[in-house]
Amino acid sequence: QRAGKLLGFNAQQLETGLLAATIGNTYAGAPLLGLSAVLDVAQPDDLILLVSYGSGAGSDAIQLRATNRLVERQDCAPKTQDYISRRKEIDYSTYVRYVGKLVME
Repeated sequence: QRAGKLLGFNAQQLETGLLAATIGNTYAGAPLLGLSAVLDVAQPDDLILLVSYGSGAGSDAIQLRATNRLVERQDCAPKTQDYISRRKEIDYSTYVRYVGKLVME
């Protein structure tokens, strides 16, 4: 958020693609999930800046421009926010049982 503000973006421009506060840190998936959420609401000719930053591994930035073809495809699949709204949060002990790290007998 800080970098976006330093680049002149306002909070509304940043909030759609920043999902970590809502769904947690998905690490390498975070930029693509954010892009998915932005593409759900983007309009033709919108400029989209996709930036990733890895723990000391560097950063990449890609600039995209939405076209008219985006609008005709936006309703072909559920929106990112639809997936987020139907998630079920679990605690850590449940998670480790799901991944087989803790076996309850």
